[in-house]
Amino acid sequence: MNELELKYGCNPNQKPSRIFMRDSSDLPITVRNGKPGYINFLDALNSWQLAKELKAATGLPAAASFKHVSPAGAAVGLPLSEVDRKIYFVEPDAELTPIACAYIRARGADRLCSYGDWAALSDVCDAATARYLKYEVSDGIIAPGYTDEALEILKTKKKGNYNIVEIDPNYVPAPQEYKDVFGVTFQQGRNNFEINDALLNNIVTDNKDLPADARRDMIVALITLKYTQSNSVCYVKDGQAIGVGAGQQSRIHCTRLAGNKADNWWLRHHPKVLGLQFVDGIRRPDRDNAIDIYTSDEYEDILADGTWQQTFTVKPEPLTAEEKKAWIATQRGLTVGSDAFFPFGDNVERARKSGALYIAEPGGSIRDDHVIATANKYGMVMAFTGMRLFHH
Repeated sequence: MNELELKYGCNPNQKPSRIFMRDSSDLPITVRNGKPGYINFLDALNSWQLAKELKAATGLPAAASFKHVSPAGAAVGLPLSEVDRKIYFVEPDAELTPIACAYIRARGADRLCSYGDWAALSDVCDAATARYLKYEVSDGIIAPGYTDEALEILKTKKKGNYNIVEIDPNYVPAPQEYKDVFGVTFQQGRNNFEINDALLNNIVTDNKDLPADARRDMIVALITLKYTQSNSVCYVKDGQAIGVGAGQQSRIHCTRLAGNKADNWWLRHHPKVLGLQFVDGIRRPDRDNAIDIYTSDEYEDILADGTWQQTFTVKPEPLTAEEKKAWIATQRGLTVGSDAFFPFGDNVERARKSGALYIAEPGGSIRDDHVIATANKYGMVMAFTGMRLFHH
């Protein structure tokens, strides 16, 4: 099969719509269940590339959680701690595989943005991953294969209409890419640039101590950015993208947005948040929304009399601005990547406030000296990769 008709394009008025192969070869994908749409396939093909490249670069199973053609989260399959299990709603006795851990961590980066996501796995989807996905609101999944048990579990989602796509892991795209904008055809070479450890050797700061874990996190950040709508900045901790700022016109706005998301991720670890007592039967999305409001400046919206009882069994004490600031200040050792150079040191200043110690960016700004000096002021480690990673 070299083409697949779709219901419509980005919007219902955009018809006809299809995906197809220009060279009349077979599509590299098989729809195992459901009827994926135009945006679903954009998410599927971009997220698959991210997960596949992450595994190739790190040697670890990898996953991504995509929304609107950018990752809400991405991660490699490191084990979950007891706290991780609690904040990601994993049963204490649930048996987890590395690929299940990868997806749980990818989705856990920003659970609010991952609502209704497209999941991508570098490895065959197993039952452990499917069992977790079964209870999450998700539009679909792409993987190089599925166990029989996983497939049966996933087919129960969305009243049997969950989108399940299988991709040929050996598929190699054509070297040239095309797309039409306003009737004009654009052509470019596919971005085959390989992100690997050798890219991180040009350390430009006084502090040149870049441990293996930080190198891994730089690679996670850069590969995530390679498939994030530009401008983009990504914060990473322990092999997990915990804050992605995508599609902003200003670099500092990317850094702030991603930093705020990283702060929110860390606030979910606060003892007051871990101690929230929810009413029985509350849905995961409602818990996510409640936590987001509770940790925000609008916390009174959920703690008001007559409102909190719908969510909590015991009225929570507010998480004050002072407490949030003090808690965020305990976050340490984060890695920050940028898809293009930091034009000013203000990006470094903002990254430091969220606990960044390591930075990977292309370099090449006329203010590189100021950016490096700012990093040196805080004893940070900065690597210039020399490679821009714009994605549109």
